[in-house]
Amino acid sequence: MTELVSLDDIRAARELLAGVVRTTPLEPSRPLSAQLGGPAWLKCENLQRAGSYKVRGAYVRISRLSAAERAGGVVAASAGNHAQGVALAAGLVGTHATVFMPVNAPLPKVAATKGYGAQVELVGNTVDESLIAAQTFAERTGAVLIHPFDHPDVIAGQGTVALEILEQCPDVKTIITGVGGGGLVSGIAVAAKALRPDVRIVGVQAASAAAFPPSLVAGEPVRLPSFSTIADGIAVGRPGELTFTHVRKLVDEMVTVSEEDISRALLTLLERGKQVVEPAGAVGVAALLAGAVQVETPVVAVLSGGNIDPLLMMRVIEHGLAAAGRYLRVTVRCTDRPGQLASLLGEIAEHRANVVDVEHQRANPHLRLGEVEVALSVETRGVEHSDKLISALRASGYQVFAAGA
Repeated sequence: MTELVSLDDIRAARELLAGVVRTTPLEPSRPLSAQLGGPAWLKCENLQRAGSYKVRGAYVRISRLSAAERAGGVVAASAGNHAQGVALAAGLVGTHATVFMPVNAPLPKVAATKGYGAQVELVGNTVDESLIAAQTFAERTGAVLIHPFDHPDVIAGQGTVALEILEQCPDVKTIITGVGGGGLVSGIAVAAKALRPDVRIVGVQAASAAAFPPSLVAGEPVRLPSFSTIADGIAVGRPGELTFTHVRKLVDEMVTVSEEDISRALLTLLERGKQVVEPAGAVGVAALLAGAVQVETPVVAVLSGGNIDPLLMMRVIEHGLAAAGRYLRVTVRCTDRPGQLASLLGEIAEHRANVVDVEHQRANPHLRLGEVEVALSVETRGVEHSDKLISALRASGYQVFAAGA
């Protein structure tokens, strides 16, 4: 039998973390409250030191190493957040950290990890492959492997998030958080169920990288044959043995969200909540906005991290605008005569839509003689506005083809 982490373990971890991590704020979310019909709050671990909750578990684990173990250094594998947490914690404790990261890890996360003093090695295409390299390094050098999620100290450290939530929102009925390997949701579930057994714990995974649902069905950790998601922080191919046991026994529900759901949540958090959150940190909000789970309020959604690559943010914002119906891509066929393009653009302007990009093409073999095709990217105020614009253009005699239609 695998022994579960206890409430006393989490309380002891909190004592270790005093003065090391910050008590992150709990902020109200009007969009979620309006949609859910009750109070909704955001636990802002995106504002934690090193940009995520990961420093909590990393510091607890490293601070408990013996002097001899610290002298040999530590090693970790991560897509970015655990890397920064380990690097920061190692520096605070006084040991050296080597971190293995996937070759496609976001450059800002790589730079930040190095900035905290760690040596970074780029190996493999996934965190799972980087973890194999880290384990080999530990065996060869004697460095202590700081697992990203599957260790009691790490789970206990992450569980301190729940202690703060229960103090900040004593009447909370649901806590929802993103899940990768399961360390955070395991720790939260231990603390919440011990202190408030009635609190419902919901985990959320990206649908294209969801290892827990098939594992729970199988009754044991199952490895995904492949996975890919913009939520790199929770892109884990197999649950841990320890975290799987915690999730199976303590977590009430595990749901998934699409890439579009995640993009829409990021946009909402940025635009309405003024919160910079990475994709993995937004999946709880994504599940609530998408109606992927029915919850009792007050609900707290954990924003687990804010370390997002600015280039990814640009793409995600554009994707989120499109998913929300505010970024319309259409192709319009019309007659090829002088002034036709100006007339088309003028009609779009009359409907108060903003043209972002125009591509004018005559060479399409599907076009009839005397026809031209105009591909447009247009900013609108939402789905209804987009539909009205398309209808108006068609009423004016244009052939309009919406992207994805």
